Amino acid sequence: MIPVPLLVVVMGGWCAVYLTDTLLKLSPTHRIRYESWLASRGLMLSPFHVRWQTTAFNRLFAYCARINPRAQYLWFNSGLVFGIVAMLGSVVLLTRTLQQTLAQMTTDSPGVRGQQALQVVIPGVNLPTSQLAYFFIALLLSGVIHELGHAVAALREQVRVNGFGIFVFVVYPGAFVDLFTTHLSIISPTQQLRIFCAGVWHNFVLCVAALALLFLLPLFLFPMYSTGGGALVTEVIQGSAADGPRGLSPGDIVTGLEDCPVGGVEDWSSCLSRLSQTPQTGYCVPGASLQPSWAHGRAYKRLDGTMDCCSNNSLTDLCFSYMNPQGKNSRGREYACMPVRKMVSGTQVCRNDGDCTAAAGICVTPALENRTRFIRVTHPPNTHMLFVGYPPHLQYAVSLTNFIPRFGFLHLDLPVFLETFCKYVVSLSGALAVVNSVPCFALDGQWMLNALLEATLVTVVTDRQKRELIGFFLLLAGSALLAANVALGLWMVTAR
Repeated sequence: MIPVPLLVVVMGGWCAVYLTDTLLKLSPTHRIRYESWLASRGLMLSPFHVRWQTTAFNRLFAYCARINPRAQYLWFNSGLVFGIVAMLGSVVLLTRTLQQTLAQMTTDSPGVRGQQALQVVIPGVNLPTSQLAYFFIALLLSGVIHELGHAVAALREQVRVNGFGIFVFVVYPGAFVDLFTTHLSIISPTQQLRIFCAGVWHNFVLCVAALALLFLLPLFLFPMYSTGGGALVTEVIQGSAADGPRGLSPGDIVTGLEDCPVGGVEDWSSCLSRLSQTPQTGYCVPGASLQPSWAHGRAYKRLDGTMDCCSNNSLTDLCFSYMNPQGKNSRGREYACMPVRKMVSGTQVCRNDGDCTAAAGICVTPALENRTRFIRVTHPPNTHMLFVGYPPHLQYAVSLTNFIPRFGFLHLDLPVFLETFCKYVVSLSGALAVVNSVPCFALDGQWMLNALLEATLVTVVTDRQKRELIGFFLLLAGSALLAANVALGLWMVTAR
């Protein structure tokens, strides 16, 4: 469901803007001055839509169009080829995404629920409000680079650029260029195709550049930040299982989870996944440590069938199970309630008694509920943090990064900001390249398809009206495919 406060803020804000605009335009004393003010600043207002247009960047576009004409010819021809391939690929991708969405809607099997390549993004629903700045800045940057490609390609083909602008639709920002349509209509279909494909081509290049920066970030930040020495804690959710005097704190470096070494965030995730899928780890302790006086009562079964033996509700004791050292040939297990930190501090892990040395010959295992795990988190020089619960809860409670500052004055969040922003640019710029390539009305794909048909079918289908009819039905099919993906994607995001 869409959060009601967010919906109220968005709707209230747009209503206030539209109401103010309407009152000023109806006012006999302020209407002329207000409309002149809007026109002088290139502003246009309509319900849930505001846009700003300027000619201030025309000289910049013209300068870019004059740089190395031969290289730009090869550059935009590469974009033409990419645009044609992307148009076909976008149809295939949207078809597969639609199939995945329909499969998820018609089955409750967890195996069918996978991560889709394309998803509808709604701020506050499947986009955390804490990351809205990343989203909007990356989306605006992707839109500006997209329109820059169109503008430079148009000027290279002698098509005038009337202006450049930025708009906001509901909450989504974007950019546009205004091309002189008369010039655009008299150039060849191949020239048109170079212009129309330039936007998605530049989105693809931006996506690749951000992806390269993401992979090379450790190299660029090497003088200031080190990697491979553990996972640095940047945030701990207050009140979570990782919070507390003996929990984790921002600045701690996690180097291990039980016997699984942690060299970075990827190791942290893989270790937690492995610990949740394998049986509970045991610990080697001397037989003399198992004193009957530590037991707080007889063992009993929980509702899920597992055993417990601590009846004092202590936060420092835990029930352990072990094979009776006096009867190792027996299949029965003994249970003892013991101080957990004293039992597991400095001990090696084990799966059975055979993994332990003679000095510490008994392997004791925490007796926990199904899917619950006991995990020792190593973060030197502090003592182990002891976690009891579901491993995914520990993963969601802590935010980590691979980058460890070499100097105390460096901020912990700088690499996180760069890494997160690059990921958003990769996702959004790539998504714009795919969506704008779809042969759909009002998108770049419409003009790309029309120009492609004019360039390739003119000798096969000589009648222009027939070519336009073929293009119309292809656009209708592409629009229906995109609309179905958006509609079902919105339903999946908001209704579930």
